[in-house]
Amino acid sequence: MSKSWLPLYHENISEQSNIEERSLTNLFEETVKKYPQNTALTFYHLTWTYEKTYAIVEKLASALAASGMKKGDRLAIMLPNCPQYVFSLFATFRVGGIVVQVNPMYVERELEYILKDSDAEYMVILADLYPRLNNVRKKTSLKKAIVVGLQPGVEVDLQGDDILFDDYVAESHPPAPTVTIDPADDIAVLQYTGGTTGVSKGVMLTHLNFISNIEQTYDFMYKVLDEFPNNAKVVNVLPMFHIFSLTCVNFLCVRHGGNQILLPRFEMQEVLETIKKEQPFQFAGVPTMYVGFNAVGQYDVFGLDQIKSYVSGGSSLPVEALEQFEKGTNTQICEGFGLSEASPVTHFNPSFRERKAGSIGIPLPSTDAKVVRVTENGFEEAPVGEVGELIIKGPQVMKGYWKKPEATAETIKDGWLYTGDLARMDEDGYFYIVDRKKDMIIASGYNIYPREIEEVLYQHPDVQEVIVLGIPDPYRGETVKAYVTLKGGSPLTEEELIKFSQSYLAAYKVPKFIEFRDELPKSAVGKLLKRKLRDEELEKIKAPK
Repeated sequence: MSKSWLPLYHENISEQSNIEERSLTNLFEETVKKYPQNTALTFYHLTWTYEKTYAIVEKLASALAASGMKKGDRLAIMLPNCPQYVFSLFATFRVGGIVVQVNPMYVERELEYILKDSDAEYMVILADLYPRLNNVRKKTSLKKAIVVGLQPGVEVDLQGDDILFDDYVAESHPPAPTVTIDPADDIAVLQYTGGTTGVSKGVMLTHLNFISNIEQTYDFMYKVLDEFPNNAKVVNVLPMFHIFSLTCVNFLCVRHGGNQILLPRFEMQEVLETIKKEQPFQFAGVPTMYVGFNAVGQYDVFGLDQIKSYVSGGSSLPVEALEQFEKGTNTQICEGFGLSEASPVTHFNPSFRERKAGSIGIPLPSTDAKVVRVTENGFEEAPVGEVGELIIKGPQVMKGYWKKPEATAETIKDGWLYTGDLARMDEDGYFYIVDRKKDMIIASGYNIYPREIEEVLYQHPDVQEVIVLGIPDPYRGETVKAYVTLKGGSPLTEEELIKFSQSYLAAYKVPKFIEFRDELPKSAVGKLLKRKLRDEELEKIKAPK
């Protein structure tokens, strides 16, 4: 099938992005040379220029080299968003190392697994999390921990050769030796998947994977603008251990010499006050953040209507929430789609075309996408409008899974990345995610897509957030259950919400059960977690009667 989306491209966007074979160190150093006095990082009342950031990166790289870190060694980062995160990323790349992304919310079991699986020997970790590390480190290959105290004068009971971050970069060492990087082959980051499909896997992302995705996203988002501010301010409250934040905020900000305003967590009032004070050019968020903004309202009071660029990713933004936010701010949200295995972005809604609500948009430059389904002859492309699995091909597609050749072979076939997402493509080349393959509910032989039901329930004015699951049913195989949080003070009943959904859904899709909750489980990035609710339901079944 021809790339039917290409006629939609803006005149400033080419079918192929101009992707140079270079490393992330090259990217950083070129920006430092071009914009030395631009503010690179803002963290509360402190700022760092690109020149100052570079100096700290070099000091950290020289200390790592003096500690014995060499090309291919792994350094784990377990931090909230803070300047030390950015310093650690680029210092690791500078010595040819591989960054291992670690979620600061991981418990000891999860931390032990990732450190053992990656064979990380070095780690940069928040002081508050250091005891957690010490409880598992004997079972790992870790040689040295560099401990970050975000509060001045933090006291830490350091073990062995471990050292405070500030003391480490204050040491005097010769400059780190220059390392030759093969951008297409050398791994920059091990990005561990969330483990929603079994054991967590380390996605091997090369320097070229990131460089490609940075350029592709830059072309699609920024080349179409009439003007782009020098040293543009970008709020980064998405956790940087998440691939969306790492590429689409952090690396992209470095690419255009922007000022990354770092916030360690999403606290509504703090985020709103930061936006009001800093008047940023761009804000990137996940759907729960936009739902939260809608709940507060007062878009003009906090300057939400002054931000020029909004980006949403991580999961699907309910159409109702999207339309409410855009009406309140008179600004369009650019919703994209991606996955860790693609560095992550593959699709974006074009800001320069009529937006189709509910769509993930069209493929980025240098990216091909198809919807396929299994037939007697193997995988074949699905007709326009019909549902199948979304597959992707492009320079942003991962090298593979760390130490998991079988899983790699199952996911990448003939250069195509099989995403596990069910999708359809319309006649214009816009793609729509229908659901995760594993989330599809099969009830009495019918295929039911939870997202469709979620979208309907979101249309009820009293509904705040929704998760829809298939739960075991002895008669139908599975049946539909919805978990719902309501807007403050709503007296809505299960019966009323079921009746509401009957007006919009075929009988077999209507939820048989609705459970109201004060809050729904979320990941650290704010993504609604179906698997926790699914696990709860399975535990109920196993429990003795």
